Amino acid sequence: MTQAGRPNLATGLAAAPSGRLVYAIGDCHGCLDLLLSLESKIVADASGKASTSKIIVYLGDYIDRGPDSASVLDHLVAGPPPGFEAAYLLGNHEEMLLQFLNGSEERALLWLLNGGKQTLISYGLDLTGLEAEGALETLRSELRARIPGSHLVFLENLKLTHEEGDFLFVHAGLRPGVSLPAQRREDMLWVRDAFLKSSQNFGSIVVHGHTPDNEPVERPNRIGIDTGAVYSGTLTALALEGTARHYIQVHSSEMPGTKHDYPKA
Repeated sequence: MTQAGRPNLATGLAAAPSGRLVYAIGDCHGCLDLLLSLESKIVADASGKASTSKIIVYLGDYIDRGPDSASVLDHLVAGPPPGFEAAYLLGNHEEMLLQFLNGSEERALLWLLNGGKQTLISYGLDLTGLEAEGALETLRSELRARIPGSHLVFLENLKLTHEEGDFLFVHAGLRPGVSLPAQRREDMLWVRDAFLKSSQNFGSIVVHGHTPDNEPVERPNRIGIDTGAVYSGTLTALALEGTARHYIQVHSSEMPGTKHDYPKA
């Protein structure tokens, strides 16, 4: 049950900091064209509004599946649009890439099967003979040699959470019944049903990506803005100003808002 005075979308109590424009961008998964278009729309949306500061929170999963993962990281490393601050969050796909680079075998195949191959190709790697003995170690060595140091620094410094007023931003969500300081990294990057089906008041409205849907999902305790860009052609941002909120979307001309059943990794 919602506690009195606690942020709740249904009651309109949740607010961004006064005088601050807050934008959050969902999972772009290597779709640089959509990301650039959405940032341009955000700049236009903020233009002329009375605010003392502006920030874009990027919710993670910048890489994999789409064609331009390396270029997306190049773009993000260069910083946000002029006049904006930025907070860059870690997604489970960046986590899998880092684990692969660090020699972990635990999720190497899972990563490759869930879009990692497209990321390797974006860095110019040849995947011929991927099934051969020792191929994974060869790919790991080649990726270490090709990935720019600026990309590694960026990836290694991604945040798990970010807060703005009554809103908490995290890639996947939170584990119900666990305080924020005690939340496990694994859950913040991977949780699904336990979080999505929970009606718990987390003390903040949780803004997240990770679980794609055809439209943004609003519940009294959370807002999900992953609209499956790489499959649907739709990339979504949430805009917050005081207690007001709206969505900004861009659509690929090749995939105009197509509805999909999405993969779950």
